[in-house]
Amino acid sequence: MANVELLSVSKTIGPSRILSNINLEVADGEFVVFVGPSGCGKSTLLRVVAGLESASSGEVQIGGRRVNETSPAARGVAMVFQSYALYPHMTVRENMAFCLKLAGWEKDAIDAAVTRAAGILAIEPLLSRKPAALSGGQRQRVAIGRAIVRQPEVFLFDEPLSNLDAALRVRMRYEFAKLHQDLKTTMIYVTHDQVEAMTLADRIVVLSAGRIEQIGAPMELYERPDNLFVAGFIGSPRMNLLDAVVVDGTPDGARVRLTSGETLTVAVEGGRAHAGDSVTLGVRAEDFVVGDSRNALTARVKFVELLGAATFAYAEAGGARDDLTVQLSGQATVKAGDTLTLGVRPESGHLFDADGRAFTRLRPVVN
Repeated sequence: MANVELLSVSKTIGPSRILSNINLEVADGEFVVFVGPSGCGKSTLLRVVAGLESASSGEVQIGGRRVNETSPAARGVAMVFQSYALYPHMTVRENMAFCLKLAGWEKDAIDAAVTRAAGILAIEPLLSRKPAALSGGQRQRVAIGRAIVRQPEVFLFDEPLSNLDAALRVRMRYEFAKLHQDLKTTMIYVTHDQVEAMTLADRIVVLSAGRIEQIGAPMELYERPDNLFVAGFIGSPRMNLLDAVVVDGTPDGARVRLTSGETLTVAVEGGRAHAGDSVTLGVRAEDFVVGDSRNALTARVKFVELLGAATFAYAEAGGARDDLTVQLSGQATVKAGDTLTLGVRPESGHLFDADGRAFTRLRPVVN
């Protein structure tokens, strides 16, 4: 196993800057997820670690050694791609053994490595099959097995679940978590799906336009986003955002007025908030208290989504940039056209300045 360190890594292609001054250390045995929208540079960053792309500047270290000039095969990493890339004419056993044969391993050592990997992934009954006889999830397990047999210091995963259906993605998230628990190897995983990031990662690296926006544990990012981008990206459903202006601010809190005229108090360090400043109020869907008129706003329901255990109401309100999402119990009887009074506990609110920077929340967060 090994740590991975990126020191001021940048990547340019012609006039375009793909990565900008990336500084990151992934600890030995850590599971880190790169997440962000399409085009943010997360896959390029992974390929720089793998050696499939070269950094234009900066340094890549794996296990304490500089690897900028080291070939991908000699970096001690194994990469699993979005496409399974299995050889269709080979059996599962042959697919998993192929790279070891190329490396000149003895047959007994190859058989032992393949058997061990197949046991970890519970694919022993599939070893004699060819890829055409496998499901999507089984093919992905074989691709992972092909990486395991190499006994790498670092595993790199580039959106490995994107080709699977929704139900299978859920199952495979569990498989990846178990794999990390069993192997205890450093893993870096790229996805655009923030649910995958939240459920798998020890730490999440949120990227946007080739820059790191925030690094932290999943609940740290959820509870304390540094800026509007992270607040809007992390969480499903996404955070509700409402335009407002500051009424007054103190180190003990801030009062803001929505465009509809409603005034709410937010428990943030509001000493840098001045009357008249434009700000954005953020509230998670589960943090509205329906029917509580204290510290509240009103919203008109446009659509109701019944999901069994929970109900989501989508409503319009003054200052909301999009329809508000309100999480209710599965037994809720709300319908389109209803007007809701939505209380917001001061400690549940988030506040962002005109530049999108978060005001520090006063409520302590327990991870």
